[in-house]
Amino acid sequence: MLGASRRLAAQGSVLAHAACLSTVPRVCVVGSGPAGFYTAQQILKSHATAQVDMYEKLPTPFGLVRYGVAPDHPEVKNCINTFTQTASQDRFTFLGNVEVGRDVTLDHLREAYHAIVLAYGAAEDRTLGIPGESLANVLSARRFVGWYNGLPDDASISVDLNTDSAVVVGQGNVAIDVARILLTPIDILKKTDIPESVLASLAQSRVKRVTLVGRRGPQHVAFTIKELREMVNLAGCRPSLQPSDYQHLRKLIPDLPRPRKRLLELLAKTALDEPNPKLGAAYASAERQWSLQFLGSPVEVLASGGHMVSGLKLAKNRLEGKEGQQRAVATEETETLECGLVLRSVGYRGHALNAALPFDSHTATIANMEGRVTGHPGLYVSGWIATGPVGVILSTMTSGFNTGKAVVADIKAAAIDMDQHKEGKSAIGRVLAEKGVEVVSFKQWLQLDQYEMAAGARLGKPREKVTTLRRMMELSL
Repeated sequence: MLGASRRLAAQGSVLAHAACLSTVPRVCVVGSGPAGFYTAQQILKSHATAQVDMYEKLPTPFGLVRYGVAPDHPEVKNCINTFTQTASQDRFTFLGNVEVGRDVTLDHLREAYHAIVLAYGAAEDRTLGIPGESLANVLSARRFVGWYNGLPDDASISVDLNTDSAVVVGQGNVAIDVARILLTPIDILKKTDIPESVLASLAQSRVKRVTLVGRRGPQHVAFTIKELREMVNLAGCRPSLQPSDYQHLRKLIPDLPRPRKRLLELLAKTALDEPNPKLGAAYASAERQWSLQFLGSPVEVLASGGHMVSGLKLAKNRLEGKEGQQRAVATEETETLECGLVLRSVGYRGHALNAALPFDSHTATIANMEGRVTGHPGLYVSGWIATGPVGVILSTMTSGFNTGKAVVADIKAAAIDMDQHKEGKSAIGRVLAEKGVEVVSFKQWLQLDQYEMAAGARLGKPREKVTTLRRMMELSL
């Protein structure tokens, strides 16, 4: 009798395990940028039955690929083709116009899904924390990028380009991007997907000089050689670099890793050597210029009557520490750069979606180990909310793939509770219906996509973006 009981218990255990294995894993991804799509792609590729639902607060997918990549870098947006293939799979669902934290809570998602991946990036700005930062025409580079890329939240911001000089605080790729857009001839920009309203403002721009300010020296610039090469060869524009700032670089270059070596070689060559005849002739006739200002930390934005910017006051820095570990220390000496526009490009910050999450306020990321959120089984992070705002799309792809692999590994190892049946999007659909939230499907997004491309074709450009949420919804639904 005891043996029979044991056999029945064993059979019950086997059946329970089989039921667990037969349960369809329901995974949701919050955010539809590169981190979200690469994570979804990896999960669908690595698990034969997993269902992935992706939530996006905008009616449009692709995040920073659509709203962050420079308009004159269309080749960087080619990953959209891969994302569209992922979105076409039967086990994938896109739910646009749904903001997690407003329309649906993280607790709702946890009740509906076996695993949740937070991939909503870093959408807040780091500030300078100096007097005058709230003056008109002091903008974050993030918002300026959103403006010229047609992001609905930023499409209507006020940008006054009726000034000769602009200062960009920062020397990374985003800083280079905004400087290049300010200085590129309008006939070139007209062939990009910059919205017509922004093109009209740029066509009237008086900006002739853009200075990019960094706290440390030229060996510490954060942009890459591709962006520098574009600035060196920018039509109608010339570099204005002080040779004395760069003379020491050639002593440092031989010991540097190859990518860094190539970057600083080009920087030193541009500053110290005579350009070739063709480039020299182009520089001689150029009406616009860009420059790099080193060893300066902003201490105050100055105004001249009213609330408009007239200049940026900098503390002059000195470098302390050995090479490779130097830090900038402000001195009592100051200087002022005259300008009518200040763009702050000092980084992005993530935010905590829920107070219960282990958010690190210093790094502005959610604490995790290889994508697994610390202390929260079944909860994962991918992209900038996991790593901080570093790298390019390739590094975000790596983060997405690694997180996707972690999710699948945990499903297979039963590290995620798969005993409970989860309804996924059906359960969330009821919550959204009760609130009257209109959800945009990927098929509906494609309607808006076709509209934008047709509108762009009539103007001789790749697309003309719709920049208001109301119009997006009208065209999608």
